[in-house]
Amino acid sequence: MKIDHYIDEKTLKVYLTEEIDHHTSSIIRTRLDYEISRFRPKKVVIDLEKVKFMDSAGIGLIIGRFKVAKSYGGSLEIENSSDKLMKIFEMAGLPKIIDFKENKKEEVI
Repeated sequence: MKIDHYIDEKTLKVYLTEEIDHHTSSIIRTRLDYEISRFRPKKVVIDLEKVKFMDSAGIGLIIGRFKVAKSYGGSLEIENSSDKLMKIFEMAGLPKIIDFKENKKEEVI
């Protein structure tokens, strides 16, 4: 798992890779909470283009970061989610509270 981020103006953009599960979510949570509290961005963007797997801990991670961003007066946006992940998000009802942008399409082989 790799976490990259950059801050531009008042946007914190975070790039996550590989898997978001109960093992990695606590590491990601700690890092994102630190960056959000440090920069207090108006928008947090989480890019999931390189995420191959996510379980319920990932859903909890995203909901929690939504709440943290909101507590600082910001918003949360998800970018480049795969179709598989979007199905999980839709079942959890996340598109009703979080903006999803630029979803990538699954490659057909």
